[in-house]
Amino acid sequence: MKALELFVEAIIFRSRWLLAPFFLGLVMATVALLLKFFKELVSMFMKLFEMSGSDVIISVLTLIDTTLIAALLFIIVLSGYESFVSKIDFNDHEDRPDWMGKVGFSELKLKLIGAIVAISAVELLKAFIEMELYTHAQIAWKLAIHFTFVVSGVLFALTDFITSRKGGGH
Repeated sequence: MKALELFVEAIIFRSRWLLAPFFLGLVMATVALLLKFFKELVSMFMKLFEMSGSDVIISVLTLIDTTLIAALLFIIVLSGYESFVSKIDFNDHEDRPDWMGKVGFSELKLKLIGAIVAISAVELLKAFIEMELYTHAQIAWKLAIHFTFVVSGVLFALTDFITSRKGGGH
């Protein structure tokens, strides 16, 4: 019976590698975002002198939004891969981010909700600048969604704080 248990555990442990293609897919999605970023950047410069000030701000906010999403993807890829698949062995590399290898599920969750709140705030700011393009109901929904993300972030942080104070683990 012990041999069967060890066999099943080995299969389950090795199956973590099934996650690797997901992380590679997120890297490819980041390449798509990079192309979208440069498309927006080139478009902005091509039309720069025809654009109003608010149009320039919208374009810049779109670039910021795209950058935040790309950074979020890499936080998920690097910390998710290290947490669930395998350690990335670049400890001696000078460019290794300080947080790599230290971000657990709890910290990843907080980074994720923080990035989502920032992305939502950028989208809300864009909507406020282009207010004439939206109905009051659409603006209200955007505010409600943003508020939901903010409250969720605060609740996640509060939950982690309470858990860490009690000496509990994640």
